[in-house]
Parts: sequence; structure tokens; C-alpha cells
Amino acid sequence: MSRLATLPVLGALLLAALVLAVLAGETALSPAEYGAALLDPASPAAEILWSIRAPRAVMAALVGAALGLAGAALQGLLRNPLADPGVLGVSASAGLGAGLSISLGLAAVPLAIEGAALGGALGCGLLVTALAARFRTPEALILMGVSLSAFAGALSALVYNFAASPIMATEVLTWMMGSVANRDWSDALVALGPMAVGAALVAWSARGLRMLALGDETAALSGLPMARLRAAAVAGAALLTGASVAASGVIGFVGLAAPHLVRRSVGDDPARTLAPSAFAGAILLVLADLAARIIPTEQELKLGVVTALFGAPVFALVAWRAARSWRS
Repeated sequence: MSRLATLPVLGALLLAALVLAVLAGETALSPAEYGAALLDPASPAAEILWSIRAPRAVMAALVGAALGLAGAALQGLLRNPLADPGVLGVSASAGLGAGLSISLGLAAVPLAIEGAALGGALGCGLLVTALAARFRTPEALILMGVSLSAFAGALSALVYNFAASPIMATEVLTWMMGSVANRDWSDALVALGPMAVGAALVAWSARGLRMLALGDETAALSGLPMARLRAAAVAGAALLTGASVAASGVIGFVGLAAPHLVRRSVGDDPARTLAPSAFAGAILLVLADLAARIIPTEQELKLGVVTALFGAPVFALVAWRAARSWRS
């Protein structure tokens, strides 16, 4: 696939995935009911398609795009194929912030969970950047990131254990496992704001990511404001991740897998990888959520569980390839 054709093809695939997610579901509809949904907005079929399935599919696309874009930005910033918000602890830190706000009884406060998730993601993102400047080898950075993720996960489990009530504990656990169920159009609009700001920051940092791919010395001599561009990339990735966690809970591996799915088509230029990674992440999460809905189980699978099932093998494959390149 040529570079020029990559975005149109991914856009068409995303549209097809969204249409499939709206049309397919646990509740089977007849052709007559589909027709009624198109002609009569007050019909039960229209309620299922446009008030339940459609906003859920759009939310999955937004979260997937945000995670894919954040993963591409972090991989370009850190020049590490294993970097992503989940592996480096940004997602877990955002989940910790959201879980802590829930346990403190702030769930009813407008934007409290969103703010806590964004704060946790931004704090971890700044720490990861500081570690990247100190530990240059990919192995050391990944190990530090895994440690941060494990520590944030342990604190989240502690928050869950000390929840004041079973209902509160269930809410915290839901954020840990990730889901876009029961989301409506207003939820998508709330998530879209910080995601748009994060995407703008990442887009502005693209020229810096391109220079970093050529090495630190070349980037320093480029005349670009590299410190500000690095900060924009971190802040953008953190905003994207925090908004995603606030909207859907912790969902792993999308930010890792999406850039690798498109890199062969767009090349190794981090700037060219950003937009295709967002499309790929959106497609992945829409299809993963559709799988969570239609897999015949007594209780619907959580979205984070589905993404981990396909993401863990992808992570192992990427780590194996990266280890081979580090040895050579």
C-alpha cells in the first residue's frame, strides 16, 4: 500500500467498522426493523441503533484513536518500539487517579474523574520523560516503565481493597478493566475536548519527533525548540491517555499495536506514523468492542480484557523483534 493511499484506506476501514458495530449486536434485528430505525426515530429499533450502539461505537473509535496517537507519539519521542501508554505506566497512573477520585466519593462531582485521570497521566508522562533522559538504553527504560505501571496498578488495587462500599469497589474495578458500555453522545462530547487538545499538541510536536529519529545531536543542531516540542509530545500523549481512561477506563495494548500495524505502509518517520496510528487504533477498538458485545458469554466481556487477549501476543512479537535488533 502506498503512503498516499494509507489514510483513505484506513478511513474506509474505520467507516466499515463503525457501520458493522451499529448494525450488529446481541439483539438481532430484522430487515423491517432496520428500515424502521431509518424512517422512524421513535421506534424501538432506532433506540437500539442510534441511542445505544452508535454512541458506544463512536466512543470506542475516539478512545482507540487517542490511544493509537499517544502510542505513536511516545514511540517517536522515546525512539522505542515498545513504548506505549500502557507499558510505560501512563494508563495505569490515569486509572489510579480515576479510581482514587471514585473512592473519595467524587464521582458525582462534574469532571472530577476526568480531571483526576488527566492529572495522573500527565504526572506519569513527565516522569517517563525524565527517565528517558537519564536511561538511554531501551531495555532500562522499558523496565522502569513496567515498574511504574506495576506500582500504579498496585496502588489501584489498594484503592479497590479499601473502597468504602461494594458499589464503590465495583465502580473502581470497572475502571480498571475498561469498557465503553452505557456511553451516550454527551460522554463522547466530554471526551472529545481534551482529546482534541492532546492531538493538537502531538501534531505540533511532529517536526521534533522527526528530528529525534535522526539522533539527539542532529535534533540539537536543527534550530527547533526541542525542549518545547518534547514537552508538547508528552503533554499531548498524557492528555490523550487521561481522556481515554476517563471515558472508558484502562485499556491496554492499543497504543502499542496501532503504530506497528501501519509502520510498514508509512515508513519509520514518526511524523508520518501519527495519523495512520490514530485510524488504526480506532479500527482496533471498534472491532474489539464489537467482539466483546457479540461473544456469547453470560456476562459481557470487558473491553480491556479483549484488547489484552490480542495485545499481549503482539507485545511479545514486538519485544522479540526489538531484542534481535538490539543484539545486532
